[in-house]
Amino acid sequence: MKPPLPAQPNHIAILRLSALGDVCNLVPTVRALQRQWPQARITWIIGKGEHSLLTGLSGVEFVVYDKATGIKGMRALWRDLADTRFDVLLHMQQAIRASVLSLGLKADARIGFDKTRAKDKQHWFTQHHIAPRAQGHVLESFMDFARRLGVEDDRLAWELPVPESAYGEARLISGEAPYMVINPCSNPRLRNFRNWSAEGYASVIEHARVQHGLKSVLTGGGATAEKEMGERIEALCQPGSVINAIGGTSLKGLLALIDRARVAIAPDTGPAHMANALGTPTLGLYATTNPQRAAPYLWRDFAVNVYPEAVRTYLHKSVDEIPWGQRVRHPEAMSLIKADAVIEKLDALLAHTDEPPNAAQGTLDEN
Repeated sequence: MKPPLPAQPNHIAILRLSALGDVCNLVPTVRALQRQWPQARITWIIGKGEHSLLTGLSGVEFVVYDKATGIKGMRALWRDLADTRFDVLLHMQQAIRASVLSLGLKADARIGFDKTRAKDKQHWFTQHHIAPRAQGHVLESFMDFARRLGVEDDRLAWELPVPESAYGEARLISGEAPYMVINPCSNPRLRNFRNWSAEGYASVIEHARVQHGLKSVLTGGGATAEKEMGERIEALCQPGSVINAIGGTSLKGLLALIDRARVAIAPDTGPAHMANALGTPTLGLYATTNPQRAAPYLWRDFAVNVYPEAVRTYLHKSVDEIPWGQRVRHPEAMSLIKADAVIEKLDALLAHTDEPPNAAQGTLDEN
């Protein structure tokens, strides 16, 4: 017999370790829980890098698990929480590592994904499941956990903490002239073909400089491939049109850079969702992942979407014939994105947002 869900939880645990974009998409669920039960404690078990992005999030106690520590780190976390019992655990990570970690947490009830979406047999580790959703955005799937607990007010709110020191860091990089942020590379995972071309970015940068008076700030991590991409883009652009900050910011500094930007451009990667969370107009580039599932939520209408074409070209099927969320793992897929299409979306986005919003807000789709 499965335990009932609490009507008035006093202590809620969230288990979501990664990744940067996903934890940004989860924050509106936290805000919805806080509106419903303002006195409830919320403990978020989170990854090390993700914590550095969200540290200071109001009303949330973080417990950090460094995935590099493996089972040893899990045991240490279990010892630290040995005297803590949660009213409910929201198991929001579809990975066997997270499910193993959940075994050492004490909770009266556990909610996970529905069986269709529960990868790595996650549904074996929970007693309750969110309602099935055939086609939904990642952000919506997280909000379904709050709905499963009875939350009805699902307005979107983020309020990400960005310290003044981070804005100082950003100003040193960008100066005071208007600029757009381009984060050209996605996470360098195996067969993760999400990166566009240096030539394409250079064309967009030149257009933004000439037509809109915007410099471009390149951002990204310190990986060799990312730095090489930045150098190629910079070499293709007019002198002075690019500020190459790849590998040169903290995560909070990156947040501040994005927050001050007129617009952000990125493929399917964390900074696109960071920009979305901050209310910065965001142009996503999508070929290998479905933007209806993964694009910056508030700016989905401005995503460059060649995913259906990529599915036809490389999987020889239509989008309706493949599982929701299936990726197109082909190294040439992003080449289907043409510079003219990105420039057209950029012009439309800038015209639509003469003044960027001060904070992200919005509503969830009904379907």
